[in-house]
Amino acid sequence: MQKGISSTGVKPETKDVQAMISAIDKAAKRGIIHKNAANRRKARLNKSLIGPATASPAA
Repeated sequence: MQKGISSTGVKPETKDVQAMISAIDKAAKRGIIHKNAANRRKARLNKSLIGPATASPAA
């Protein structure tokens, strides 16, 4: 997922992100990936959707 987003440089649409988050949640629910790993992936996905322009500055 991450490689697909970063390599193309195109931001995914909201409905695509929702579908990816749903798939991640289902995988975590079934025990395919750990709950914390799912949360980390969702956070990174949302961060890539927002982009660096609105990200908080480093302290």
